[in-house]
Amino acid sequence: MDIDDCIIVGAGPAGLTAAIYLARYHLSIRMFDCGTSRAGWIPRTRNHAGFPDGINGEELLERMRDQAARYGALREPRRVSDLKRDGDHFTVCCDDEEYRARTVLLATGVVNNRPDGIDEPLHDEALSRGLIRYCPVCDGYEVTDKRVAVIGSGNHGTAEAQFIRSYTRDLTLVSPHGDHDLSPQCIRALDDAGVDRVAGPCGNFAIENDRIAFDTPEGRMAFDSIYPALGSVIRSGLAVSAGARVSDEGCVLVDDHLETSIPGLFAAGDVVLGLDQISHAMGQAGVAATTIRNHLAAQAPLRR
Repeated sequence: MDIDDCIIVGAGPAGLTAAIYLARYHLSIRMFDCGTSRAGWIPRTRNHAGFPDGINGEELLERMRDQAARYGALREPRRVSDLKRDGDHFTVCCDDEEYRARTVLLATGVVNNRPDGIDEPLHDEALSRGLIRYCPVCDGYEVTDKRVAVIGSGNHGTAEAQFIRSYTRDLTLVSPHGDHDLSPQCIRALDDAGVDRVAGPCGNFAIENDRIAFDTPEGRMAFDSIYPALGSVIRSGLAVSAGARVSDEGCVLVDDHLETSIPGLFAAGDVVLGLDQISHAMGQAGVAATTIRNHLAAQAPLRR
């Protein structure tokens, strides 16, 4: 069985950046893409340097895929089901097929939790129109002085509301299920910021008059945008399978060069604890890819 220099799992901004770097280092790489990068959800990112008018997330990914392919990066539209250390190498499983590599880079990202009761077509349309947003760091600027709701509660919901409050005064924190679960400190912070609070549950979502609307015990409400602050699922299961250390929250733990506790296994992007931003993921991927190149070069000459 052939052994790749590196297998990349995930083809979002981190995985694709690593593929561009590694292919230009003349390494044999293979990238698995299950097609679920959160970057593809972005209707238009306006904080990515070099795109003053913004760029659609899927268009950005397509440009990066084309760039990686120009240098020979092999991308396969498959989902990886298992990862294990096998002596000096790694075995990557895609259902009943196995691949071997000297190093592996995990760029598997996270998946945002959605509010209950939003079906897939409605969610996708609302997302494309900026009626649902998940990243106030990315696009809080876009809701300046608009009517906004944060769906969440507790510390996480409070923190998200406080962040968005710097963009708009018309802000409501809506509990997803029932009464708010707020500490006295959260209540004081929300009151000081002038954030309204509405108990849940909320449901029966729909797009009405170019707004996203839903029912609450206080009646039907409509907003220019909503931000679900419901946490996310960190896709670190492959790292755990390989024996790598993760945080209590499930983020893959890495050193300054993005190497995990398993030598030769690297991680970059949102699956690693840090700022969930495209620019940050790309920077991590560049560091990881260069470390992988140096790691392999120390074992044997890379070109003969």
